Amino acid sequence: MLAGAQKDPQIVTSDWQKIAPGLEGVIVREVLHVPRDHGVITEMFRPEWDPTGLPVVHIYQSRLFPGAIGAWSCHMKSVDRLFVNQGHLKVVLFDGREESPTFGRVVELHVGDARPAFLVLPTGIWHGLQNLGSTDALVLNYPTHAYDYADPDHWRLPYDTPEIPYQWHVAGGTRLRSDARG
Repeated sequence: MLAGAQKDPQIVTSDWQKIAPGLEGVIVREVLHVPRDHGVITEMFRPEWDPTGLPVVHIYQSRLFPGAIGAWSCHMKSVDRLFVNQGHLKVVLFDGREESPTFGRVVELHVGDARPAFLVLPTGIWHGLQNLGSTDALVLNYPTHAYDYADPDHWRLPYDTPEIPYQWHVAGGTRLRSDARG
């Protein structure tokens, strides 16, 4: 074996369930497409997928252009409940909660057309998204609190902050959302 070579870790089980180190309180539920004679049905939300038990009070959609990066954002009051089934998104999560057993850990997920997923992101989880596909990617959010225009519960850091130990792959022409304007 050549010096410096690293063996791949196991990433799926024998029944093709992904193995990924998690973050305390983060839920990733992969959703299956249901093929029908007229097309495909994909469930986007069921109450039992969400342990908060809080009602859906606000739904909005974000569109990321090919190559775009939207990072970093966090909430202190609202839990994000994201659904991704169009495009190919890299979702990067950082546990910024000092009291959490996974404090300081970074997790990278890939979701979208091939592997739609519903994610529950507790308060204090910093998250960023990058569209790795060649078409627009869509993300639906069902936050536990409606957006407060007068006092937004939306905290941001630039994509290249030294506060989070992660480096995004930024290619020429990449669109970045990294300022306070969103």
